[in-house]
Amino acid sequence: MLIDTHAHVNFNAYREDSDDVVRRSLENGVYMINVGSQYSTSRRAVSIAEKYPEGVYAAIGLHPIHLSENVFRDTVDASEEVKFSPSVEEFEEEKYLKLGKSAKVVAIGEIGLDYFHNKNNINEQKEIFGRQIDLAQKLNLPIIIHCREAHSDVLEIIKEKKKRYGNSLRGVVHCFSGKLSQAKEYVEMNFLLGFNGIITFTRDYDKVVKGIKMKHIVLETDCPYLAPIPFREKRNEPLYVKYVMEKIAEIKEIDKGEVAAISTENAKKFFNLDFF
Repeated sequence: MLIDTHAHVNFNAYREDSDDVVRRSLENGVYMINVGSQYSTSRRAVSIAEKYPEGVYAAIGLHPIHLSENVFRDTVDASEEVKFSPSVEEFEEEKYLKLGKSAKVVAIGEIGLDYFHNKNNINEQKEIFGRQIDLAQKLNLPIIIHCREAHSDVLEIIKEKKKRYGNSLRGVVHCFSGKLSQAKEYVEMNFLLGFNGIITFTRDYDKVVKGIKMKHIVLETDCPYLAPIPFREKRNEPLYVKYVMEKIAEIKEIDKGEVAAISTENAKKFFNLDFF
């Protein structure tokens, strides 16, 4: 069994076949957490999760790119360019608090800071990030952090919040892209690091994967984006998380079964997933 701790089957890329994608994953032993980026996709993640008695969970939150009307374009590599035209949303805590009462909601995310796409609203990003950390504490849930070129500020905010919340503040740094020194700061605060298909087509994160113990790592796809080799240029899906698992085993020079077992146990305990 594997767990994709960061999927987006709740996004429009799966509007026509989300049930097929979920069913295909479950039939092949892959569980998933679908992660929201604004209220509409958060609500859809909950709706999808509530259809299934086991194996499908949800995270809810407001992504920092939805605080601006800018059109964003990401060039991942020669085979993938992602264009965003986000709708602007104000963070309404009561709406998310109510949505978070679902038993299928296992985290608040994805939330955080994104200075790669927008440096014009840094103070607003910090404020909303902090308020959503507070929301997670009210619901006794971990957070899933989105961070682009902002690790110094994310670490500062977490350290400050931990003065208030202590070890009850816990989280995963999704699609970790920082330095090994920053990775060590996160894990010292009992945070996990999420790795996805990027590690199959670039060697940029080998040092971090090697330098962090398996007990601090979870697997993810970030589907429909960042499809791993051998599926570049195609839509990603939770089932492909096995290629991330295989690449981590290769980089760390350990057995694939060990990576699968430890990462699954990490996710199960961390998100308090209700299966045996």
